[in-house]
Amino acid sequence: MNWKALENFPPLMYILAAKTLILCLAFAGVKVYQRKRLEEKLKKEQAEKRKREMEEKEN
Repeated sequence: MNWKALENFPPLMYILAAKTLILCLAFAGVKVYQRKRLEEKLKKEQAEKRKREMEEKEN
């Protein structure tokens, strides 16, 4: 067995852990961004709906 290959094992595990953490944070950030966009869209639609209802009541 090549024991020299195992000398690089701990740094590779740290790199893998760091990469995993970065990817998880990136996906979480995308989800937060998508949720904010969706909430803004829903608020805008609700405001337009209320505005139309008010106009219908006036007529």
